[in-house]
Amino acid sequence: MEINGVKIQDTFAEGFGIKVSRLIITAATKHLAKIAATEATGFATSVIGCPAEAGIDQYVPPTESPDGRPGYAIMICHMSKKALGGQIMDRIGQCVLTAPTAAAFNALDSEEAFPTGKQLKFFGDGFETEKDVNGKKMHVIPIMSGEFLVEDEMGWKDGVAGGNFFIMGDSQMTSIVAAEAAVDAIHAVAGVITPFSGGMVASGSKTGSKYSFMSASTNEKECVTLKDQVETELPENVFGNMEIVIDGVDEESVKAAMKAGIEAACQVPGVIEIGAGNYGGSLGPYQIHLQDLF
Repeated sequence: MEINGVKIQDTFAEGFGIKVSRLIITAATKHLAKIAATEATGFATSVIGCPAEAGIDQYVPPTESPDGRPGYAIMICHMSKKALGGQIMDRIGQCVLTAPTAAAFNALDSEEAFPTGKQLKFFGDGFETEKDVNGKKMHVIPIMSGEFLVEDEMGWKDGVAGGNFFIMGDSQMTSIVAAEAAVDAIHAVAGVITPFSGGMVASGSKTGSKYSFMSASTNEKECVTLKDQVETELPENVFGNMEIVIDGVDEESVKAAMKAGIEAACQVPGVIEIGAGNYGGSLGPYQIHLQDLF
C-alpha cells in the first residue's frame, strides 16, 4: 500500500490500556489558558519514567467552553486509578490553581469520577463557597487575585495508550517536518494527545533491555546510525526516523488520530515509508494495523 508514493508497511501498532481523564482549563485570555494547560501537562511524556502521561488535546473557543472563556482541553493518563486521581489533584492544585484567572472543568462523560473539587476546596480555609456554572457544580476558592473555580468531580475512564507510527525520511529534517505536520493534523481529532515533546518521540524505545535493571531501552532496529551494526528494519535510503505516540479516550479515537497523522506525513516530500512499533503482544492487547486504517 502507498499514499502519495509513501509505502505503508504491513504492520501494526501495539497499544495498551490506561486510565484517562479529560479536563478543560479556561482563563481570561487564550494566552493565559495555554500557559495553565501547558504547566498542568508538564513532565508527562511516558509513565516509564514520568509520574503520568499528559498533554493538550485541543483549543476550546469561548463559544464552546463551560464558562464562555477561551480554554484548552487536556488529558492526564496513568496505568493506576489511584495514581491518576493523585496526579489530577496535584496538577490542578499546583499548576492551575496558581495560574492567573484559570478555572478547571471536567470534560469527560464517565460513570466514575474523582472528588477533586470537593477536596481542593479546603485550600479556601473556610472561605470557600459553591456556585452553578451552566449546570456544573463548582467550588469557588478565594485567592489573592480573585477567585479560582474548580468542578466538584473529575471523570475518568479506561482508555488506550501507545498508538504509534514511525515516519522514515531521506533525512532527519524530513522526518521532523513530516512529524510536525502529523501532530498538527492529530490536534484536529478530539479525545487524543501526543504526550512527547512537540508530539514527537526522538528516542523510540522497545520493551526490555540487555541490562536487567532497565525495563525499556533504545529500539536499535529503528536507529538510523546502527543500520550497519544490527538487523535493521530501516530501508537503505532512510536517514531520518521519528515516532509519533498517541493516547486516547478509546481505540477509535486513537485510530482516527493515527490515520490523520499518517495522511499528513505522507504529503511531505522525502518521506519514504511509514511503519509502527509492536512487541509481539508483550506490551498490550491492542493491535492497530496501519493498512486497515485506510
